[in-house]
Amino acid sequence: MRKANLIVFEVLELLESMAKPGVTTEEMDRAAGELTRKRGGRPAFKGYMGYPANLCASVNDEVVHGIPSRKRVLNEGDILGVDYGVIYEGYVGDSARTVAIGRPSDRAARLMKATQESLFRGIEQMLPGNRISDIGRAVQDHVETLGYSVVRDFVGHGIGRKLHEDPQVPNYYNPANTMKLKVGMVLAIEPMVNEGTHEVEILSDDWTVVTKDHSLSAHYEHSVAITADGPYILSQP
Repeated sequence: MRKANLIVFEVLELLESMAKPGVTTEEMDRAAGELTRKRGGRPAFKGYMGYPANLCASVNDEVVHGIPSRKRVLNEGDILGVDYGVIYEGYVGDSARTVAIGRPSDRAARLMKATQESLFRGIEQMLPGNRISDIGRAVQDHVETLGYSVVRDFVGHGIGRKLHEDPQVPNYYNPANTMKLKVGMVLAIEPMVNEGTHEVEILSDDWTVVTKDHSLSAHYEHSVAITADGPYILSQP
């Protein structure tokens, strides 16, 4: 899984370097697939439940699952969520980040910073003996203290030989999530944070999730293993 996730990291680094005004999300999708295959892996999202692309590319008020398109041209001031997965030798890696196109507005920069911070607040709770609910509580507390909202309709997940495995990992506190964290578990932690309401809706393409009030949204994700020494982030060097 470490090898799969390091390919994901390399692809996300490439995509962030490409993320400039005038570039299309389709160009980024193509580059992601080419680099993945060059490294001996294959894109994990392509064909998953019928998903038509290699990459999820979500712009501004798009929360997750934005489908790359030659018509979607990035503009100065946009923010772009890039979510990517790789299958390598039977194991899956999955990670996401939000990048600014050119210079972000102050409000976009604050949202991105808060969301990334919340990811690491959640990861800090990934200790043997803690509970799934501790992760969500840490994310939610940080985000809501700063005046933002956590998406509830989409959550993190277990990951291994399949892209989505049990357990689900909400980014908010649910006291019913009493499962204890154990050494050897690997979870994809992925807060999706909105500037306005937590409510979302799905567009007519049946994939793209947008904020209901069309406020900005940011998304960060890491695949993280639980070890006796604490959390080990597989999707960064």
